[in-house]
Amino acid sequence: MGRILVPFRVASWSESSKEIRGVGMVDTGAYGMILPAVWRAALGTPPAIAVVDVELADQRVVKAEVCGPVEIQIDGFRRVLGEVIFVDMVPNARGEYEPLIGYTILEACNVVVDMTQHRLVARKYYDLKRVAA
Repeated sequence: MGRILVPFRVASWSESSKEIRGVGMVDTGAYGMILPAVWRAALGTPPAIAVVDVELADQRVVKAEVCGPVEIQIDGFRRVLGEVIFVDMVPNARGEYEPLIGYTILEACNVVVDMTQHRLVARKYYDLKRVAA
């Protein structure tokens, strides 16, 4: 698929001045918005919903903390309320973290991956094909 990097903003629902801005990699194999645990304090005190086991790309299983509600906006698309998953990450060679934007956030923001242009685009319609008329 190639690397699709997009700007994002995650803001605390309870403390409007607390936010995280960054660039995340779109990963359609990842579940949600995955952020490094060291960034958690920047959101103030979003409630921890659960501690969960997550499987990493190298098949290791580690603990992560699900927090929310938070406001999430990727690129210039629709803002949504959701959860973020904080996991211990190792920075890359440049000392930067690589947050992930997974499929549930893409769905919630009503965007799809344009494979020909390697970018995100707004989905024209919401998919309601499973709803009987």
